[in-house]
This record gives sequence, C-alpha cells and structure tokens, in this order.
Amino acid sequence: MRGRWTNELDIENRSDSAGTPTGGLVRGPGLCIEWQCGPLGRGAEKKAANGAFVEDVLLAAVERLRYYNESKFKCRENSLAITKIEEAMFWLDARHDNREARGVQGEHKV
Repeated sequence: MRGRWTNELDIENRSDSAGTPTGGLVRGPGLCIEWQCGPLGRGAEKKAANGAFVEDVLLAAVERLRYYNESKFKCRENSLAITKIEEAMFWLDARHDNREARGVQGEHKV
C-alpha cells in the first residue's frame, strides 16, 4: 500500500531457491533497511542478527508517533495509529511465542 504521503521506495525482497525469505532491502529518502537474512538458530548455535526484523521497524514507527503525541502535533489519528501498530506487534509476539513453544523459533521451519 502506498499512500499519497509516501515517498517512492525501492523494495527488494529476496528468497532462496526453495522460496524461503532470505532478506532484502528497502530504500527511500532518509530510509535504508536491510532485512535479516537467514535464521538466527537456537541455543549455543544462535547467531547475531545481520539485519532488521519487521518488529524493529514497527517499534521505530510507534516510537516516532509517540514522540509526535508528546508535542503540539498530538492527535486522535496518531493515537489510533499507535494502537494499530501495537496490535501488529502483539500478533508478531504471539507468533514468536507459538514458534518457541513448537521448538522452531530461529529456524527456517514452519
């Protein structure tokens, strides 16, 4: 979805030969995101992140909107947007917890 306020973004999502997401890039004015490429692993084999996660970007966006709401630009629409981003973060946390419970978090397994 591209709104009228959005700069044109160069979006490149990458997958391996099996169709598994492996990273990618998003670039635009004042914005450069390199997505996590590959699983982190588990336990003693866990690797450091090499890119951003969707959760990182959502947190950055919600913190910016909170900053606006601490200024003269506070408004209902900002508050509603914060609520919806927090809801998205809730569901991504639930996905993480579900994957952790099944022992597949940090791996390229369904």
